[in-house]
Amino acid sequence: MNTAEYLDRLLLRYAGSFDIYQPYKINNKEYPAYGYFFSSVEKYVLVREANMWTSNSFEHILFLTQDECTPDLICEIDSVFKNYMEPELVRKGGAFPEKNHMYSYLSVALLVQKPLSKECIRMIRRYKFEKGYRFGMRGYSQGRIMCCSMEDEKFYSNFQGRMQKDLYRSIFSQEQT
Repeated sequence: MNTAEYLDRLLLRYAGSFDIYQPYKINNKEYPAYGYFFSSVEKYVLVREANMWTSNSFEHILFLTQDECTPDLICEIDSVFKNYMEPELVRKGGAFPEKNHMYSYLSVALLVQKPLSKECIRMIRRYKFEKGYRFGMRGYSQGRIMCCSMEDEKFYSNFQGRMQKDLYRSIFSQEQT
């Protein structure tokens, strides 16, 4: 399986709950796809005007396909988290996220053709991006990296991305149609 086929299958899985935009541009660089998820939960008494609390949750996922993974690519992903996804997608250019923001998961799905080097595996597994707003009163943001290599059909992620393991591995075992 190549990265394009894998991406198509992955996007089909995400399309059920995410808004998918293809292609997606960030600072004049084009990425194959971007997904956006939003959920709002509120508690009110009898009528909506008597709102007790509201909680908004978000997930932003950027899909990236490459021939191979390099340390420079992982540094580029870190830069995208810190210089675009968190300030533009979470805070929308402001100092803090909007009122009632609970959390935002910022994810990058990296699909590579060749197996990863030990250095890249170590960098992905040790990667951490977390940012709290107003001592947690405005929620937090968390960065996830999920990486799949096509030739050896392996999945790698940082600690926060480990919950996506079953989804990404199941696509390898999916029947060819």
